[in-house]
Amino acid sequence: MGPAAARQVLKSGMPRSLGVRLVSLTKKKVVAEMRVKRMHINRSGRVNGGALMAFADVVGAAGTVANLPPGHRTGTLESKTNFFRSGEGPVLRAVSVPLHIGRTTMVWQTTIRNPDGATAAIVTQTQIVMKS
Repeated sequence: MGPAAARQVLKSGMPRSLGVRLVSLTKKKVVAEMRVKRMHINRSGRVNGGALMAFADVVGAAGTVANLPPGHRTGTLESKTNFFRSGEGPVLRAVSVPLHIGRTTMVWQTTIRNPDGATAAIVTQTQIVMKS
């Protein structure tokens, strides 16, 4: 599939709804940004944890799609999030790198940072690789 297919993934439903913008994408690293919108904010005025998790899932999935062999698809098997501080706008930045690229699974670690560079969350997700 490759990076072109992964770019297409980022233009689909959830990434589009979240407002995810691709900064760069290779088979070994994905960088994306999400402008914080009112819909992302919790009652405390910070970015909702679910929005952070969804942002990371989108970015890690794009990395997996960039590495899929032809005729295969992916889905998230497992996701683990560590929150370090509140997410704050106006723009969050995510960097996702592979920890494992295998025949049946891929594992990606995504670090989400606030505009000041402070780490808001680190998400590790396992993606399954299946024939289409």
